[in-house]
Amino acid sequence: MKLAIALFFCVALSGGAVAAPQPLAANPAIDMDGYLRVSFEAAKHRKTRRLSEADFIRMSREPGTIVLDARSREKYELLHIKGAVNLSFPDITVESLKRTLPDKTTRILIYCNNNFVNAEEPFPSKMPSASLNLSTYIALYNYGYRNVYELEPQIDPQQSKLAFESIPSKPLSRKL
Repeated sequence: MKLAIALFFCVALSGGAVAAPQPLAANPAIDMDGYLRVSFEAAKHRKTRRLSEADFIRMSREPGTIVLDARSREKYELLHIKGAVNLSFPDITVESLKRTLPDKTTRILIYCNNNFVNAEEPFPSKMPSASLNLSTYIALYNYGYRNVYELEPQIDPQQSKLAFESIPSKPLSRKL
């Protein structure tokens, strides 16, 4: 009871106003509602764009097709599908896409860490809901790329029919 009376007097002395949290100013460079809308559209589009290993290999050999690896440069250099182009997900921007994929009608095949098992160093597992395939597919769709296909199964690189390659590490330069 004493606490209620003390609170009443504090409110009364402050003119009855209780400080409410002030809403933050909207950031016009961040659009959660737009992202969710595009994600839903991309999810519907993606349903018919999942490929078996055999179809992925066949389509990757067809002229005008690009295999895109959106993992970090470091992981890409450790091991990637032979012939894949690397554009790390954090580097996907309007300009980097214009340079890497100038024609939005180009057929793009994507894969990610979660497509591979028994290769944790080059393909570290992510939570299924955080799979890089999902983020990459949504981003490409959002930027206007609709001819995107995704490798569906989980594959052991040691038993895969896909060809893999790595980029030899550059020797570290040491300053003495």
